[in-house]
Amino acid sequence: MSLFLLKRFATFLATLLGTSAVVFLVLEVLPGNAAQVLMGPDAAPEAVAALAAQLGLDQPAWQRYGHWLGGLLTGDLGNSHAYGSPVLDLVLERLALTVPLALLAMAITTVLALAAGVYAAARHNRLGDVGVMTLAQIGIAIPNFWFAILLILLFSVRLQWFSAGGFPGWTEDSGGGLVPALKALLLPAIALAVVQAAILARITRSAVLEVLREDFVRTARAKGLSRRATLWGHVLRNAMIPVITVMGLQFANLLAGTIVVENVFYLPGLGRLIFQSIANRDLVVVRNCVMLLAAMVVAVNFVVDLLYAAIDPRVQASDI
Repeated sequence: MSLFLLKRFATFLATLLGTSAVVFLVLEVLPGNAAQVLMGPDAAPEAVAALAAQLGLDQPAWQRYGHWLGGLLTGDLGNSHAYGSPVLDLVLERLALTVPLALLAMAITTVLALAAGVYAAARHNRLGDVGVMTLAQIGIAIPNFWFAILLILLFSVRLQWFSAGGFPGWTEDSGGGLVPALKALLLPAIALAVVQAAILARITRSAVLEVLREDFVRTARAKGLSRRATLWGHVLRNAMIPVITVMGLQFANLLAGTIVVENVFYLPGLGRLIFQSIANRDLVVVRNCVMLLAAMVVAVNFVVDLLYAAIDPRVQASDI
């Protein structure tokens, strides 16, 4: 087990290092000048050059990359050009909304997908199976930003059950609280979850149908276990490896998908921060936020590998 963990952790670190190089190079080749954007198009070249030197933009790329890596290791992400405050403080403030939003969307996705996938597999080629898969196909085709607008029109404009946008905060001191905050995140979470739940339901159905053909399922039924107990107690666990793979990728997609949904619902999360920083060409914020999202994706894949080993010990045995 220790060798398995060591190999996976080494891969995790190497992937992070490669990701940092790609993120830095991609943003480095973008046209434009952050100092020019901040000073305005009519600013004097001398003033733009002075600001560029102040921001460190006149240094060689390799030097700025090394300085950035050192900052990532020590927690010093620099200061935002546009906001004039430390990037770390901005990111932590926005993560307090984005991470709960992604977790809530993932919870909704998991509950809906597992229930729908197992239900469809248990009624293979019957009306229930056809109905669930038809709904799943429709869900896959729906853009989440368009579905978000529909949710606002129905539940905010017509029924007036939810606010159309904004976030009250997690504490009562800020005018919010736990219940108002979760209520504000519910519609955005549903908008994010609908497409992912449809995809995961189809994956779950296929995985469960494949396991249902195994000999141990017939043995469990022959020993007197009910069909429901066999499905949820034996079949689903053995079908979870492909499902967990997709769930890991989906959680990463939910984190990235908040960029659009947070702008639709006007939520002050990490996605909206990235959008505003791109508009301001605040590359310090953009670079660190993109790296953070990429690191989250890599970390999720690392956790998925560990879950593989926990669910099926044959995974780590074959890897060693």
